[in-house]
Amino acid sequence: MGIDPGTTIMGYGIIKCLGRDAALLAMGHVELSKFSNHYLKLQRIFERTLHLIDQYHPDEIAIEAPFYGKNVQSMLKLGRAQGVAMAAGLYRSLPIFEYAPLKIKLAITGQGKASKEQVAALLQRFLDIPELPANLDATDGLAAALCHFYQNDLSDNSGKYKSWKEFIAKNPSRLK
Repeated sequence: MGIDPGTTIMGYGIIKCLGRDAALLAMGHVELSKFSNHYLKLQRIFERTLHLIDQYHPDEIAIEAPFYGKNVQSMLKLGRAQGVAMAAGLYRSLPIFEYAPLKIKLAITGQGKASKEQVAALLQRFLDIPELPANLDATDGLAAALCHFYQNDLSDNSGKYKSWKEFIAKNPSRLK
């Protein structure tokens, strides 16, 4: 399960790992702007994350780590949102893995500065998504999950590949 934490919108994506392939189970977002109280937003993040865990029974949670920001108050709120989502996973004894936005984009697109639209388009192609959601925070959560899947798959073969070119040459079925 991947989560893109936020205090206005929390995106999530859930994939099923089938050997060396991943399949989309669910993706969506949690709208938090209707709550005027920050603590109610945190409560909703916790409750919704628990509900998703109980519904889909993921083995692990990949979460996008907050990036550097100029507004300290915004970063504090974002860190709290991330912490509450992590706490929900830990409450259900799930391991948590954090990834920087740059690492997630790099894993999906090959470029750390890719746009949300570029990430979403590649996810659509990789996971055979018929129609992208209107809110791309959902695909950001999905990207965190797929990034984690790729990290695990590559780490199982540690030392076998010296470059992406070599990896692709030895794994042509991974290209779609």
